[in-house]
Amino acid sequence: MKKYLITGFSGFVGRHFLNYLHSLNEEIEVCGVDIRPPAFELSVYEDRLRISFQVVNLLNYDELKVVLAYFKPDYILHLASFSSVAYSWQHPEECFVNNTNIFLNVTTALKEIGLKNCRVLSVGSSEEYGNVTPESLPLREDRPLVPVSPYAVARVSQEMLSKVFADNFDMQIILTRSFNHIGPWQDERFVVPSFARRVLNLKAAGASAGEIETGDTTIVRDFVDVRDVVRAYDMLLTRGRAGEVYNICSGKGQPLSEIIASISDIVGIKVTNRVNPAFVRPDDNRAMIGSHDKISGELGWQPEIPLRKTLEDMIAEMS
Repeated sequence: MKKYLITGFSGFVGRHFLNYLHSLNEEIEVCGVDIRPPAFELSVYEDRLRISFQVVNLLNYDELKVVLAYFKPDYILHLASFSSVAYSWQHPEECFVNNTNIFLNVTTALKEIGLKNCRVLSVGSSEEYGNVTPESLPLREDRPLVPVSPYAVARVSQEMLSKVFADNFDMQIILTRSFNHIGPWQDERFVVPSFARRVLNLKAAGASAGEIETGDTTIVRDFVDVRDVVRAYDMLLTRGRAGEVYNICSGKGQPLSEIIASISDIVGIKVTNRVNPAFVRPDDNRAMIGSHDKISGELGWQPEIPLRKTLEDMIAEMS
């Protein structure tokens, strides 16, 4: 029986990863840990999976070590983090300490317990690349990292720690730089579900047209469906090369203005936007488009779900 421990279990990606494991119809045991209980029902998964959940503060090293020593996972999907770039600008110290120290606690505990063969996926971000020129797109894993936000700096630090443990202690840590993943159940504080909610609110109010406030909608992002992302994560956990970093992306760029236009078309109303300077970040990456050639070449992963389908599913779930 495969044993997976998922940190950040109660979040958007954790729920989708659980759905993915459930779809495999294999003998799998899952231990979820998070600082808060999940808002979704675990009982719907128990026909195929053995699931347990514990409220754990990953900054509490002793508490985490007890869980790891008891469960003895084969795989750890490390999702726990502060994942909002905007939040990191407002709370840079909290973001840095949380995102780096919890990862350090996980890896140190594994080493001390003697679980060096446990395979760990260290989830990073495309934000690590920083501001890049159009000539450098699509971004490949050998591109130099120039982080431009507190969140990105924390992610680069986590990546460097991953390589230290993989190279010097022979730990089975695989790394990602994950681009903007979206899908049903995503927190509405994030940009795409935030757009969708405001457009749906206009429709609910009976409007056939309207205006929403946004940040800079000329920036370009590489959006990939979270259901494709979790499939990639399991491939990397089970077959990825330790110490290697892999982009998880669609390979296509979309301006935020086009995302708003697509949402408006799906909902069935005409929406324009007005830029609120308060929503514009101090230093934002202008265009981020990745290459998934590495994971595609090594493991055969390809993004399968079109952006339009993702947006339709998000809107249906939010309606």
